[in-house]
Amino acid sequence: MRHHLFTALLALVFGFAGAALWSFSGLGERQTRTWLVANPDVLPEMAAALRQREAQARLAELGPKVTQPFPGAVLGNPNGTRTLVKFTDYGCTYCRASEKDVQRLIAADPELKVVIREWPIFDGSEEAARMALAAAAQGKYPAFYRAMFAGGPPSPATVATAAQAAGLDMTSARAFAASKPVSDELARNMDLARALEFSGTPSWVAEGEVLEGAVGYDRLKAALEGRAG
Repeated sequence: MRHHLFTALLALVFGFAGAALWSFSGLGERQTRTWLVANPDVLPEMAAALRQREAQARLAELGPKVTQPFPGAVLGNPNGTRTLVKFTDYGCTYCRASEKDVQRLIAADPELKVVIREWPIFDGSEEAARMALAAAAQGKYPAFYRAMFAGGPPSPATVATAAQAAGLDMTSARAFAASKPVSDELARNMDLARALEFSGTPSWVAEGEVLEGAVGYDRLKAALEGRAG
């Protein structure tokens, strides 16, 4: 049983040809253990490959729901041919730190569409997320999004300042922020994050690859280009 499991893991890292050679070589559990002890550096690679394979399977089950934005909640080119999805929270310091990477990616690639999934998991963040979706409804999402991250942790004051900077019609925005479509979107984003087994923000889907944390510009760029991290 363990030998078959190890063969499956080898297939993830070295491909099925390499795994087949290992399997047909007749090496038993003792040889397997000896090889692993002599090559411990391969274990993290195998575990990471297995996690990524499982994450991609979960993503495939969800279909296009992950990459379909709430109307207007998009940065970069809304009609771009490459898609980066960011699950984010305005109260998350790592989300804030990652913004320079997102903006750099957008500047470098005119075909990049960044779908933002508002996922307010920190205390005090929901008001900001709701107002962000109200800004999307008014066609002013990028301006609010940037102003919100520039203004410090979410609070009634920073939300109001960001809304003013984005030029929102506040009467309409407050009504929409409290509406069912916004509540449904926040619930949907929570469900998607749970289905993908994300543990926090920021979390990403980059051209079919699933990532967690402030992974940096180079890692996101590699994923968008289809290169292994």
